[in-house]
Amino acid sequence: MKRILILGGTGEAAELAAKASSVDGVEIITSLAGRTRNPSTPLGELRIGGFGGKAGLAAYLRDAEIDVLIDATHPFAAQISFNAAGAAVECGLPHLMLIRPAWQKELGDRWLEVETIETAAAALQNQAKRVFLTIGRQELAAFASLDDIWFLMRMIDPPEAGALLPKGLLLYNRGPFSLIEERDLLIEYGIETLVSKNSGGEATYAKILAARELGIKVVMVKRPPIPLGEQVCDVDSAIAWLIRNLENA
Repeated sequence: MKRILILGGTGEAAELAAKASSVDGVEIITSLAGRTRNPSTPLGELRIGGFGGKAGLAAYLRDAEIDVLIDATHPFAAQISFNAAGAAVECGLPHLMLIRPAWQKELGDRWLEVETIETAAAALQNQAKRVFLTIGRQELAAFASLDDIWFLMRMIDPPEAGALLPKGLLLYNRGPFSLIEERDLLIEYGIETLVSKNSGGEATYAKILAARELGIKVVMVKRPPIPLGEQVCDVDSAIAWLIRNLENA
């Protein structure tokens, strides 16, 4: 049996684990960072928690006798991707990045593309009064000093106790969201500007469509750099890559 470690936390990772589980001669282990409460449970063995950087991940790969490493983490989980690339090289393992395509600006979009969450917060100053903040719960503090803006903040889990938060309303929900739902939400709360990471994928794209239809401005945070290495953009391509590597092993 070949042991496959999938660094997960995305819908693509869960789909990959399900499809890879049907490949003959493999044992699938999915690792989740543990930041989301009650995560969806993928097929195969599940591991939850960090590794302790590149060195810790390399030690785990050796100790668990992993044969293949597939990084299917969120496009903004840059640090684990760099750790994975380095650990794979150190251990001499085949390594693949499964990265969903980024959203592309289309006719009618009113995007301001920025490099970081901090520059997104700076871009809102004196430019908006009611903002839909869809960046998750871990980086809300960057907007807390914007006292003249009211924020609608959507996330899966509540912020940590004592976290520094902007003024506004917290919504707890998990995608996918429909276009009708997103359009109604933007209208109900009188949203003037949407702040989003360019996560890509279909699950949360409806908010971008709704903003386009309503002529709402979008502050779009660009993706961070990723390490060099083999990459694919869909699950079927990842399965094909896995089968080729197993045949050549």
